[in-house]
Amino acid sequence: MIIFDHKPLTIEDVQHIACQKPAVALSDDPAFLQQIARGSQFLQTLLEEDGVIYGVTTGYGDSCTTSIPPQLVADLPRHLYTFHGCGLGNVLSPLQARAVVTARLNSLTRGYSGVSVELLQQLTRLLQEDIMPVIPEEGSVGASGDLTPLSYVAAVLCGEREVFWRGQRRPTAEVFAELGIEPHRLRPKEGLAIMNGTAVMTGLACLAYARADYLSRLATRITAIATLVLDGNAHHFDEALFAVKPHPGQQQIASWLRRDLHAGEPPRNPNRLQDRYSLRCAPHVIGVLQDSLPWLRQFIENELNSANDNPIIDAEGEHVLHGGHFYGGHIAFAMDSLKTAVANIADLLDRQMAQMMDTKFNHGLPANLSGATGERAAINHGFKAVQIGVSAWTAEALKQTMPASVFSRSTECHNQDKVSMGTIAARDCLRALQLTEQVAAAVLLACCQGLELRLRQGDLAEEKIGSELLETLAWVRETSPTLAEDRALENELRQLIEQIQQGSWSLYSDKD
Repeated sequence: MIIFDHKPLTIEDVQHIACQKPAVALSDDPAFLQQIARGSQFLQTLLEEDGVIYGVTTGYGDSCTTSIPPQLVADLPRHLYTFHGCGLGNVLSPLQARAVVTARLNSLTRGYSGVSVELLQQLTRLLQEDIMPVIPEEGSVGASGDLTPLSYVAAVLCGEREVFWRGQRRPTAEVFAELGIEPHRLRPKEGLAIMNGTAVMTGLACLAYARADYLSRLATRITAIATLVLDGNAHHFDEALFAVKPHPGQQQIASWLRRDLHAGEPPRNPNRLQDRYSLRCAPHVIGVLQDSLPWLRQFIENELNSANDNPIIDAEGEHVLHGGHFYGGHIAFAMDSLKTAVANIADLLDRQMAQMMDTKFNHGLPANLSGATGERAAINHGFKAVQIGVSAWTAEALKQTMPASVFSRSTECHNQDKVSMGTIAARDCLRALQLTEQVAAAVLLACCQGLELRLRQGDLAEEKIGSELLETLAWVRETSPTLAEDRALENELRQLIEQIQQGSWSLYSDKD
């Protein structure tokens, strides 16, 4: 059970909620509920005293100079989510929508957004019943937060637009009626509190981080197997060697490789002192991602556990604080950086694949790692087309690395004249991850084929291969048998990609 209260959430909490692993609940602690209620009560008091409050008694953005007649104040929040109902592009998956709802709920529980307890209860119920808003992924410039995509969350709370429920896309009103859920009527400031924040980019960033963390480990395991397949030199990962360049993440990757490869043993081919860079420098490439994870976590979790709407409501000090906490610059920078580190992993694995396929570089293995023998070898092409796919996916991943954050566009009558593009950066990062996971699945298949070919040729003895590498081979073979005769590999690749994205295999421990 994960309780939403004042305690901070972790990236892993968001990931687990998105995957529906724990139950969730809103805290029923009286002190917590009282603090939330104070913000809403303070706003109501200001309204009764004819206070001017941005987004409550004024229009939004550049329209802040427009005064709202008192009799229309209650209608303003609905207009906010209504005119923002212009999102386009693909829609977020239910898993991604859960991460978004989680991030928004967690921010509002900080107690500085002036929302009611009833609003938090309605958001919590969406997670409990798995009623996920259908959210178009395009339309946010990342300041004032994720206005357009989050308008779909606001509208769903009020019983409008569409949701995913029990595997179907349905009108929210129908689902609420079936479950006896009363649509919420947004109070003053509540529309702004839901929409004027960074929940979409932050929720997606949490999912991207978790996938990148796993990818770092998987790329290390693939590199270990590729080193055996290519008759490589495990001494490139020597502890004394890495002690003189003390990046801790890089050292961790080298340590995992040493363990996988029994690096203390003499090399099988002592005549070749140095392997090509895609083997020898693998810790240096993967290590950039591994060393980035701590500061990426700091950026993402700070944003996740912040109040990031505008204005901030300080009920205790009786202040309405106007600022720009909706600006998603930290997430934009984190995602722009992460997608570059991830795409470099695709490039590394692509180069390892190229070595394994080419008889000029693979030290005695069949061309294209074909498993066919005898006269049938002439018509079999092994992993030839898979390598072409790897090249295509790698190129597209590398193309995603142009930083989104430098493409700020002045908009909304130049009120939003410097914006973060954080949500675009997060979407780019997820695309780079998807492409790199496709590369990883394909290269992992090729590595397993190469390892079995080495065993078949007598170049390796099974007892000389580490148990965890053999375990990885066994995992892959549950989905994809040895390629002895050409066959279409699409379905097997898709299954492997899904297993990678679910983190299905245990790969190293941080204590190793």
